Amino acid sequence: MNPLTPAQRRALKAKAHHLEPVVLIGDAGLTPAVLHEIDTSLKSQELIKIRVAGDDRDARQGMIAAISGALEASPVQHIGKILVIFRAKPSAADKETSDKPRRTIARATNRRKRRTKRSYQA
Repeated sequence: MNPLTPAQRRALKAKAHHLEPVVLIGDAGLTPAVLHEIDTSLKSQELIKIRVAGDDRDARQGMIAAISGALEASPVQHIGKILVIFRAKPSAADKETSDKPRRTIARATNRRKRRTKRSYQA
């Protein structure tokens, strides 16, 4: 993954401020099941927070490096026991190659014009 510029990192930190942690890493550490859960969360959301239960700061630094390397994500922030990870969603070209059927969205211009309350009164 391309490293984030300072401006991108600052914007992502601002977006992540209001997020709640979606993945909790317990005493067992970074297991394949936890990596799968982080990957699933990154597929649905580009930016996630992860809470780590351990007290060792070096272990948390190693975890954020392992997560970003294994899942091709970019580390955004590491404050205390909270890690913030970002991975951009696939581009439109990648989405078109998928087997999902495309849905069309009805535009507001196709709807009938709403009548006001006064137009019904005689």
